[in-house]
Amino acid sequence: MSEEPKDFILKNGEEAAKKAGTDTKSDTPSAGMPKMTFATFIISLNHSALVHLGMVEDPSSGTKAKNLELAKQTIDVIAMLEKKTKGNLTEEETMMMESLLYDLQMFYVKEKS
Repeated sequence: MSEEPKDFILKNGEEAAKKAGTDTKSDTPSAGMPKMTFATFIISLNHSALVHLGMVEDPSSGTKAKNLELAKQTIDVIAMLEKKTKGNLTEEETMMMESLLYDLQMFYVKEKS
């Protein structure tokens, strides 16, 4: 965890989506939104948790603000999805989910203390 959170988000989130076989570009270029897959859904939840942890700017306000209660709730949702989808994901999706969840839990513990 020596990597800066910004690097984690930009490099590893995109890399994880590619490893999970996810095309992050929309089928309709005018939509401007990535194609929704399981990987992009989890990456979206990851980003929401990072916003609530105050690690990245809130896209709607452009400011960083901590809300540890919402961060914990989002992390718990990812943990629940990990349990409920066990055995139904590709190896890459499983590894991505485990990695993102572990990192979020460590960030949360660090921010909580």
